[in-house]
Amino acid sequence: MSGNISSNSCSGSLTEWKNFRTLSPGELEYVSQNRFEAVYKRGEIVIKQGSPASNALFLVTGLAKTYMEGPGGKNFIISIDKPGTMLTGQDSYVNSRNNFSISALTQLKACFISIDVIRHLVRVNGDFAEGLLQDMCSRNFRWYERMINLNHKKMPGRLADTLLYFAGELYMADEFEMILSRQELGEMTNMARESVVRILGEFEETGILKSETNRIRILDRDKLMLISERG
Repeated sequence: MSGNISSNSCSGSLTEWKNFRTLSPGELEYVSQNRFEAVYKRGEIVIKQGSPASNALFLVTGLAKTYMEGPGGKNFIISIDKPGTMLTGQDSYVNSRNNFSISALTQLKACFISIDVIRHLVRVNGDFAEGLLQDMCSRNFRWYERMINLNHKKMPGRLADTLLYFAGELYMADEFEMILSRQELGEMTNMARESVVRILGEFEETGILKSETNRIRILDRDKLMLISERG
């Protein structure tokens, strides 16, 4: 962890998460008094799998990756998370342990809120409880959808899905910085690094995209979408 740790600098960002807008001024103040902010450098661990799930995490700025650590040091990236995302899950209610790790893909600011505060708000504010449940279910649905795609699609389709996700949801542009290494792209698509490099080369040879180490430019979105759809 780097930079300053502050107890009051992230309060203005909390309402970026729609569910906090359901809180009364008093409830919002209660949240504000029971949270702190930390700044992380790229590559630093924000949450470690297996650690106590004592806080919910709200991303203020920057990008993070949520991943599960498997045996033999093999990781699987579940999602790329943007500012305005609240990261808390069933593990807070089941075994009080984090079942995943989160690390910084860029420099980021994270606001930690005591899980006891979240539990209290769930008990006293029905709109907040419903919004939190919807948020968790939506997130889990996206994870399940990814698992199905990874199990049923061939490697080019998996990589096409990921590139379209970056272009359509993360950056909303057909040219973007590839913040994942080739190894991490493999961890997100369940394939070896060498396969990622090979398929990117095939996409480039057929005029679908232009690939550089830290830059991707999609040249033919229709072809990439067709590969994604056909799997």
